[in-house]
Amino acid sequence: MRLREFLFTLLLPAGFLGGGSWAQRPEITTQVASAEDCPVDLFFVLDTSESVALRVKPFGDLVAQVKDFTNRFIDKLTNRYYRCDRNLVWNAGALHYSDEVVLIKSLTSMPSGRNELKNRVSAVNYIGKGTYTDCAIKRGIEELLISGSHHKENKYLIVVTDGHPLEGYKEPCGGLDDAANEAKHLGIKVFSVAISPNHLDQRLNIIATDHAYRRNFTATSLKPTRELDVEETINTIIDMIKVNTEQSCCSFECQPPRGPPGPPGDPGNEGERGKPGLPGEKGEAGDPGRPGDMGPVGYQGMKGDKGSRGEKGSRGAKGAKGEKGRRGIDGIDGMKGEAGYPGLPGCKGSPGFDGAQGPPGPKGDPGAYGPKGGKGEPGDDGKPGRQGIPGSPGEKGAPGNQGEPGPAGETGDEGAPGADGPAGERGSNGERGPPGSPGDRGPRGEPGEPGPPGDQGREGPLGPPGDQGEAGPPGPKGYRGDDGPRGNEGPKGFPGAPGLPGDPGLMGERGEDGPPGNGTIGFTGAPGQPGDRGDPGINGTKGYVGPKGDEGEAGDPGNDNPTPGPRGIKGAKGHRGPEGRPGPPGPVGPPGPDECEILDIIMKMCSCCECTCGPVDLLFVLDSSESIGLQNFQIAKDFIIKVIDRLSKDERVKFEAGESRVGVVQYSHDNTQELVAMGDANIDNIGALKQAVKNLKWIAGGTYTGEALQFTKDNLLRRFTSDKRVAIVITDGRSDTLRDPTPLNSLCDVTPVVSLGIGDIFRKPPNPDHLNDIACLSRPTRPGLSIQRDNYAELLDDTFLQNITSYVCQEKKCPDYTCPITFTTLADITLLVDSSTSVGSKNFETTKKFVKRLAERFLEAGKPADDSVRVSVVQYSGRNQQKVEAQFQYNYTVIAKAIDNMEFINDATDINAALRYVTELYQRSSRAGAKKRVLVFSDGNSQGITARAIERAVQEAQQAGIEIYVLAVGSQANEPNIRVLVTGKSADYDVAYGERHLFRVPDYTSLLRGVFYQTVSRKIAVD
Repeated sequence: MRLREFLFTLLLPAGFLGGGSWAQRPEITTQVASAEDCPVDLFFVLDTSESVALRVKPFGDLVAQVKDFTNRFIDKLTNRYYRCDRNLVWNAGALHYSDEVVLIKSLTSMPSGRNELKNRVSAVNYIGKGTYTDCAIKRGIEELLISGSHHKENKYLIVVTDGHPLEGYKEPCGGLDDAANEAKHLGIKVFSVAISPNHLDQRLNIIATDHAYRRNFTATSLKPTRELDVEETINTIIDMIKVNTEQSCCSFECQPPRGPPGPPGDPGNEGERGKPGLPGEKGEAGDPGRPGDMGPVGYQGMKGDKGSRGEKGSRGAKGAKGEKGRRGIDGIDGMKGEAGYPGLPGCKGSPGFDGAQGPPGPKGDPGAYGPKGGKGEPGDDGKPGRQGIPGSPGEKGAPGNQGEPGPAGETGDEGAPGADGPAGERGSNGERGPPGSPGDRGPRGEPGEPGPPGDQGREGPLGPPGDQGEAGPPGPKGYRGDDGPRGNEGPKGFPGAPGLPGDPGLMGERGEDGPPGNGTIGFTGAPGQPGDRGDPGINGTKGYVGPKGDEGEAGDPGNDNPTPGPRGIKGAKGHRGPEGRPGPPGPVGPPGPDECEILDIIMKMCSCCECTCGPVDLLFVLDSSESIGLQNFQIAKDFIIKVIDRLSKDERVKFEAGESRVGVVQYSHDNTQELVAMGDANIDNIGALKQAVKNLKWIAGGTYTGEALQFTKDNLLRRFTSDKRVAIVITDGRSDTLRDPTPLNSLCDVTPVVSLGIGDIFRKPPNPDHLNDIACLSRPTRPGLSIQRDNYAELLDDTFLQNITSYVCQEKKCPDYTCPITFTTLADITLLVDSSTSVGSKNFETTKKFVKRLAERFLEAGKPADDSVRVSVVQYSGRNQQKVEAQFQYNYTVIAKAIDNMEFINDATDINAALRYVTELYQRSSRAGAKKRVLVFSDGNSQGITARAIERAVQEAQQAGIEIYVLAVGSQANEPNIRVLVTGKSADYDVAYGERHLFRVPDYTSLLRGVFYQTVSRKIAVD
């Protein structure tokens, strides 16, 4: 009755206002239209990190494809009408991220905000640093919750990324798993769209809500079918969203405006702590406060603005791990407020968010047929409406289909134990159980009271054994009796007294094996009687002769005997006589080693005469960007340490104060450089430096190589002042030159640079243009070295390490042990080369190398003027086979080219014709006052030529003022002819003159060994 009166009171004013209903018709239409809209919130999360922006050239091309994909997607967000008289409308927003999250635009309704959103997406510039995908997803979730519609089941994230980095080295917002789980818990569906190629499917699968939200979606492609692939991705995602939202959109009956607020209820208890708010604007730095007490663990906050780079602090001590906090107690529910006045029946409310899971309740009753909707919140009191025109009663609807049975209720709590029932009847005896295991033996009982006297006892046991009798004679062998039954084990007896040893009996046959015994180990038996003495051994071999005895004393002289006796023994050595007169001088001995050979011996024997590499300063510049990858970054650090070890061990470089030093700069994007070098406060030796290199952490950001090289020049080179230094730059060769305008040749003016370009985690080759700029290859002065490798593992190859250390130590400091030669006057020298068959083509090539060394040494010797010394080269074979290859030149380049062009004649040998040809050459071309010297390559063999004929040819040359030197190779030389060639005489060979004018080697390869060419050239040059 009261409810009826209340409704009548509310409806009565509406009847008097019926005349103004048409005036407010537009307002009602607008409200009904908005009630029929079903909004879908869609938010784009776009990856613009370094792994996307710098993967392909031109840099930023993949980012441009991502923006094009997003704009095409936005164009397809059109309204849709469902058969349940609902309109699907869109709200869209976007952000892009790298190591920071940049909001492009918050959620805005479509199509009114479409153009503005597309323009902002098109204006995005890539960040090009690290990849913090977890932070970006959580920011996208926040945008959906704070500015979207209240329909939580209609919220979607579209994450466009390549999934890098795989290692997940930097995930400052809790990690990718945590972000994906948060979205699932809040009912937000997440699509993961790949940026191809080289995307990581395992990471994209983590992002997606399930496999249906991943599929093969792609926003970019380098294939010709890119347009079709992208179009299919957009259409598939939109179709999935429309299908998913149709059921939720059609389940809403109406969405009228809320009524006026009711009276405030009693204040409830303190609620749970809310989520953290958005980061505020950056404030000014305050004064440092004193350290406070450790507070409770807070929620993960949003990433703040990047602060300015501070000064490098000292390494702090490692903190102790804190104790795990205690779990908080659950709060209590608030008191139920007083019931308000009953209002008009409200429209069906939208489903609320999932509440916290409560404790399991008792088993529920069977559910009603059909899906039951969630109960809506009580509506607020609305304004009295106008009375409508009564409608005609509708037709009776057809009976609905029978709904499916409701789900079974959850298992209830275990009930309290019931009261004890009445005692049951005694049961029958059970079956006999199996015998139990024998128990332990109990303790010995106390002696009982003496019993009554018993009956006459039986025969007592045998008495103790008597004394041992004398041993009787051995009896015959008895038959073996049958085995008796095994007796029980008796108690262990006391050991008896040892008996006297009996005579050994005859050895019986081996009996059958008895049953296994169970006795204890007996005592050790008494020692046996000593055996009989053995037979004497055989005689030994004859001994060695003893030492000679001392000499006896001389006997007394005997009587005179006219008959001479036998010859006596030799007397003792007499005293030293007076020194005699000096004898005549002996023949001149062979000359010892000359100065060049002595210096060569010293250089080989002296350990301190080796060439040294140091001191040298090493500067390593290490790329620590995201495209390198964590594993490759570790390999690069190992490479630096191995190069240092190689130089220390193989090249004996001393890395210490006052000697060689090492510095390492790792870098990524702007202002991320980190320097460790010898001379730092905590690095006083090379071991500490290597440990500091191992402790370097991967930055995983962008690639600003030019800025890093300039940082190295400004901060490291001013500390390393050695004249000899080498910089080694380890990078993937793709610097972000669009963001970093610093030139890549910053080090070209101060040090040689080795640029090591290695393929990155995408297996992309390095940029050769960047590597050449880093290594200064375009500059004529201080050109460096540019090296490319496919992967970082090749850096640790033994041969590669050897090549790097050889380049570092290419300018070694070696002691000068060469014996210089000097000409004080003019000199014309001819090298007469044997080109006959007996030499061979291979040995002829060796001879050419030796001749070049001699010519170079003669022309580079000390002399009054550049043209004071001239050299000519002539090769010879048979008669009329002499050829001038170079005629008295003082330009070594011309002579070296002529020697290289010499062709092997490969014919007979005519040494006389060669000597006459050279004599005529000197008569035509030699200068007046110049010394004329000829080095003849010959083994003395010449077809049809006698020693007398060679003597005449040599004397003719000597008469022309020519001094002849001979070089004989091998052991098959014609010695008589060789002597004639050297001295011009068949007899009276002058040994001293011959040793100064004759050179011998065992084979042609010996021409190039050691300092032989220095010895030959020095003897020819000495006056």
